[in-house]
Amino acid sequence: MVANRLPVDLERLADGTERWRPSPGGLVSALEPFLRGRNGAWVGWSGRADMDLASFDDEGLLMHPVRLSAAEVRSYYEGFSNATLWPLYHDVIVPPVYERTWWESYVVVNQRFADAAAAVSAPGATVWVQDYQLQLVPAMLREQRPDLRIGFFLHIPFPPVELFMQLPWRTEVVRGLLGADVVGFQMPLGAQNFLWLTRQLLGLEPTKAAVRVRSRPGSVPIDGRLVRVGAFPISIDAAGFDQLAREPATAARARRLRAGLGDPHRLLLGVDRLDYTKGIDVRLRALHELLATGRVDPEAVAMVQVATPSRERVSEYQVMRRSIEEQVGRLNGEFGRVGRPIVHYLHQSMDRDELVALYCAADVMVVTPLRDGMNLVCKEYVAIRHELDGALVLSEFAGAAAELAGALLVNPYDLDGVARALEHALTMDPGEERARMRTLHRQVMTHDVGRWARSFLDFLHPAEAATGPEEALQ
Repeated sequence: MVANRLPVDLERLADGTERWRPSPGGLVSALEPFLRGRNGAWVGWSGRADMDLASFDDEGLLMHPVRLSAAEVRSYYEGFSNATLWPLYHDVIVPPVYERTWWESYVVVNQRFADAAAAVSAPGATVWVQDYQLQLVPAMLREQRPDLRIGFFLHIPFPPVELFMQLPWRTEVVRGLLGADVVGFQMPLGAQNFLWLTRQLLGLEPTKAAVRVRSRPGSVPIDGRLVRVGAFPISIDAAGFDQLAREPATAARARRLRAGLGDPHRLLLGVDRLDYTKGIDVRLRALHELLATGRVDPEAVAMVQVATPSRERVSEYQVMRRSIEEQVGRLNGEFGRVGRPIVHYLHQSMDRDELVALYCAADVMVVTPLRDGMNLVCKEYVAIRHELDGALVLSEFAGAAAELAGALLVNPYDLDGVARALEHALTMDPGEERARMRTLHRQVMTHDVGRWARSFLDFLHPAEAATGPEEALQ
């Protein structure tokens, strides 16, 4: 496994000593068993700048830290990855910055990751490269180790062709990805965009089947190889969330949370990284409109908005945080009362137990990103609704919208539409609520993160495969 970060974090204890602790997340929980059972290794950055750390064994899984300097964190990670690629791949919600020195750092760091993976991989090993920070690694790795079986998966959206063509280094990125044997995307349209670019930029001709059938994989011939391209919608550890939600301690915590919020008739919940792609301001403006027009009684509703800190040093994020906090203050100033705010805003990280209790307490989950590769929060909320209650308001521009047909789908750029959907969710008939959630719950519990990982790895080894990405899309 080659990813920007290791699946463990270096934690400093109260006595000054340090230890490695597992990182949370469905991706880690799904992929670790595959690696541990196959003498696996994970190549990634520790999260600490200017630290030389030796490889170490973590219960049968070799961790191989890659060093990043503080300057590289600024240029490769905060710069090219998150100020160039991130906005470009998210429909240029904010303008991307095309800085040549950032690109040069991106190339250097990708080469370092490729070198580390080449050094640690056994002959004929399978290497799975993850996400937008490492798009050059597949080709760099293949140049050193043509014996390897290489997969790449992009967790964020792949942009429309006309946007990707803005990137000064567009050809280099496409060539980098084509070093893989399989290039995977969240959605079929992303795969189709990539196939078109291979023709436009490199003169390669994808197979006719790739052009004819959107939901099925295509192939691109290059250097005597055939690169397979497909869509593999990622999911969550659904059974783990379901089990945690059924524990009596979780139910008790959920009841305490509602009581602490004043036992509102209906509780809205938003859980997001603090990012301009997430549309937090959209839902706050829609709620304000419902309250201001009298369509919702402020005594009957409350909202919890969790905004996990993200990229605090980037100026756009600082501006966005101030704007959101101003909107929360306006809502509470106009419609709250002493001891009874309308919106409870938490700018902090939250552990999984507390998060699941919040999911259980909430009547309506609001997920309104302007653009999102998948969005796993909405799937987590659905997974814990084993009693088939609750409602989901979901942006059409989240990848999950293609799978979660029982949600109230909204265009986050349409304020009236978002307000109508919130009103519908808050007043939904229990019968409709149950019917919609039954459909949602069945989909999420069936298509979990383990199935996603198996479908990709099986597709990477076609002789052993029983499934492909078209099955994951059903």
